[in-house]
Amino acid sequence: MAEASDALAPHAPVVVTTVAELRREIESATARVGRAGGDAAGDRSGVALVPTMGALHAGHLALVERAAELAEVVVVSIFVNPLQFTDPADLERYPRDLDADVRILTGRGADIVFAPEVGELYPHGDIATRITAGRVGGMFEGRSRPGHFDGVLTVVAKLLNAVGPQVVLFGEKDAQQVFLVTRMVAELNMPVRVEVVETVRDSDELALSSRNRFLDARERRAAVTLPHVLEAAESAADRGIDAVLAAAQSAAMGEQLVDLDYLAVVHPDTFLPVDDDYRGRARVVIAAKVGDTRLIDTTAIYLG
Repeated sequence: MAEASDALAPHAPVVVTTVAELRREIESATARVGRAGGDAAGDRSGVALVPTMGALHAGHLALVERAAELAEVVVVSIFVNPLQFTDPADLERYPRDLDADVRILTGRGADIVFAPEVGELYPHGDIATRITAGRVGGMFEGRSRPGHFDGVLTVVAKLLNAVGPQVVLFGEKDAQQVFLVTRMVAELNMPVRVEVVETVRDSDELALSSRNRFLDARERRAAVTLPHVLEAAESAADRGIDAVLAAAQSAAMGEQLVDLDYLAVVHPDTFLPVDDDYRGRARVVIAAKVGDTRLIDTTAIYLG
């Protein structure tokens, strides 16, 4: 009976904490897939990486499940990267519960969890060699969090080097991060494809985020202002940029707990604000503090 129960138990990922262990486990997992034959993998091939900072929720699981559709071996990294935090207090309070994260991942398609200590990725403390995010990296999120995207790109590059995946997956909500990582991959000729997964939302349309847990009941109700702003912008898209911004700003007004940081319409190919007479594909990006919690959101629109 025990053997039958074990056979039916959900597949738990292997947890490793060093780059050396990670590479050995990827090699072993890839070999097992090869021995199982091509039919077992179907159309899947290679290794997929889902970079996270833990505190996993359904949005992360959507990335993992998509990764399992694309690749034979799925690696989920869980690492709270100090390089991308400008506020030490924010870094300190970021939620960490590896055991809970592994339980959430069990049976969802993850094969390996890479959960290094800070000293494993940054053995000499502060790292001298960094990737810079350029002009776009200093705008929007980068303006409010100087150096944030340099830290993001540096750790993503280290993870890509450690894992060697064929595909890496990110959520649409982190639109500026997606743009900068995609540009880094292209400009540095990294042999990996960036796959973007649609934002997962709660029943009231608030985008799922690890930071939502910091909202109290009143702040949680106020936070839906962000998706309401995006809906207003989308509804006005056929009337041009001025109408979009006016509708969005109107939707943002009136909620005292929401302190708007930025609201912009950017070109998807450059992430720079579009001109007043622009027509075509665009993306609305928004960030706001709700109480003490900073949230972001985004949606694609077509300016008519």
